[in-house]
Amino acid sequence: MYKKVLFLALLFTIVYGYTQEKKIKIITEDIPNRISFYAINENEQDLDVMFTLSGTNFRQSSARPRYIRVPATSKVHMKTIVLLRGKSPSYTYELKVNDSLSTRALVKESEQIKIKPPKQITVYVPNKCEQCDSLVIPLSESKYLFNLIKLDEKPELQEQLQVAFGKETPIDSLNSPIVNLAGKLYTNLITYQLLIEQMYKE
Repeated sequence: MYKKVLFLALLFTIVYGYTQEKKIKIITEDIPNRISFYAINENEQDLDVMFTLSGTNFRQSSARPRYIRVPATSKVHMKTIVLLRGKSPSYTYELKVNDSLSTRALVKESEQIKIKPPKQITVYVPNKCEQCDSLVIPLSESKYLFNLIKLDEKPELQEQLQVAFGKETPIDSLNSPIVNLAGKLYTNLITYQLLIEQMYKE
């Protein structure tokens, strides 16, 4: 399945293409006398993408369009067009996305991106957190976006969390991270693996 979009101006654009539930985002970047098109794959699986462009007031490669591999959570360059001097380009494109990967798909250099996790993640770091690095470091290196809050920099949030935990569990006494996962608080998710396992539980 593909989606066709008409562009009439040199604007930074973001448009979505769908095949079943698999989504690819196309973005454009303006450079002198050119426009580059990139595919953004925010899925957690590789996809093959064919990008076909037609229109006026620009030049492009005459090579036949082919599927290009866009790895999971990555950005891949699809095409660059050369603008005709003094002309505003007008173009349409067709976007085909295939999750049945082909050995004939062109493999290009890709740039890793961060994506939203299935459940929103916020990590609160207590003042004396001795076990936080075992979670925060691998989470920072992962593909997931998350919020990191150091409680010594946000005393008002520490007060709010203290109310949630009650007087029996002083926040200052905790040496493990406090994880807010989709609105639920956890103090036992001290490693990245434990966090991922909890995040994917129903």
